[in-house]
Amino acid sequence: MREFPPPPRADEIGELIRKRLAEVRNSAGTRETVTVEWNNQPLHVDVIDLPLADVYFNPATHRIRAQRSHDPVRDQALDEDPYSPESQDYLKFLLQADPANPGSRDPEFDKLKESLKDFGQNDPGLITHNAILVNGNTRAAALREIGAQSIRVGVLPESFTWADINAVELALQLVRDYKREYSYINRLLAMEEQAALGLSKETIAKKFRIKTATYDQERWILSAIREQIERSKGEHGATLRLIDYEQHQEKLKELHRAYVKLETTTPDQAEAFKELRMAAIMLGFSKTDVRLIEDNFHEQYLADRLPGDVAGTSSNDEPVTVPGLGVSLPSISSAVADARALNNAVLRVKAVVNDTDAQVPDEEKRHCQEVLSAYEKAFDDAFEKAGRDARVRKRKQLAPARLTDACAHIDQCTVELVQARASRTLDEEAFDEAVLKLRESMRKLAQQASRGIPAPGDGVSWLLEAAAVEGN
Repeated sequence: MREFPPPPRADEIGELIRKRLAEVRNSAGTRETVTVEWNNQPLHVDVIDLPLADVYFNPATHRIRAQRSHDPVRDQALDEDPYSPESQDYLKFLLQADPANPGSRDPEFDKLKESLKDFGQNDPGLITHNAILVNGNTRAAALREIGAQSIRVGVLPESFTWADINAVELALQLVRDYKREYSYINRLLAMEEQAALGLSKETIAKKFRIKTATYDQERWILSAIREQIERSKGEHGATLRLIDYEQHQEKLKELHRAYVKLETTTPDQAEAFKELRMAAIMLGFSKTDVRLIEDNFHEQYLADRLPGDVAGTSSNDEPVTVPGLGVSLPSISSAVADARALNNAVLRVKAVVNDTDAQVPDEEKRHCQEVLSAYEKAFDDAFEKAGRDARVRKRKQLAPARLTDACAHIDQCTVELVQARASRTLDEEAFDEAVLKLRESMRKLAQQASRGIPAPGDGVSWLLEAAAVEGN
């Protein structure tokens, strides 16, 4: 947990805060307080009015933790001097930016700004004793944009450490239902931070109001993202960022669920499956497209569509030597190696195309864009063919599935018939009419089966014989 230094004018602003707190406590009127959770206990702190010019955006806020990498130069300056005008301007910029695309403004921020303009500040923010915002960073940014001069804030005790401050921020922002919640990646980072503090997964899951299985899934996803980012690093320093995965929450969760099921039975197949889906996710394909990637996707649909000059080549992983036997085994299967090499290539060209700060020659950037387009077309063509085959399979399986459902209904009917007969509640006329409808349906089914199946099996043969007995 990083300890940030006091901001400029900390003594002066701290004295102003103490005076205003004293005025509030000594006044005869009703005191406004805000309640926060600290050490699993409610803590009531007094609320004061403070000039907006005297409060500082919090450099440690979880709200824009992942987005800070949007501009590495400004991010480094923020690390070195978090309270400089340039660093505070960068924090303000990120607070009003779209979490998934910091280069664009967040419509939710503009809605908040309009609400504050029309109705004023309903809920107080929260600051440290030296005016660093713990809660209300986004509101402060919006208030500054509409020209407000002051902000209502609760004041935390002077004894609070940065660990206490972070715990209070999480309790307020992640547990309570605020209009502008943390982005997905920032939630993952907040969980990781809590785990680094030594909290058990049960405790963290309770804090975030999720199941422990969901917590395990979120940690797996963040670990997978970090691995992908590490593998995206190229010779020119270009690399993917956490925010590049911001919009892929549901696809990543589906990947985890499918991966866990596969890994228990076929680990190699699970790894190849993971690599291909990660590549498709980074290429920006939709959730329905990504779902088409199954165990045979690479061999059946993708491999022959990859242009020769951009196709991923298998990595030359060193073989594993079994101790004492002198026998060498391949470290991973060829299917995994092919999928991993393909994904690595996608990650690296995507990193170059996305990166605006790395010193990549223009010619290299153009080449990477061409390569990326070639991968996108290869996957797109593969998805089109896989989608057609999936629809054909669905049509082939539709009639048997309908009949299976009908069998289940008949089995349930048998149970309910016994119950109705035992309780003497059976409507015999209605039951007889329903059986006649069943006979007619079976006759129609037999008629169609006799036309479309040249070599009937035992089941269809029985159906045709049964229909023949009825004189059809």
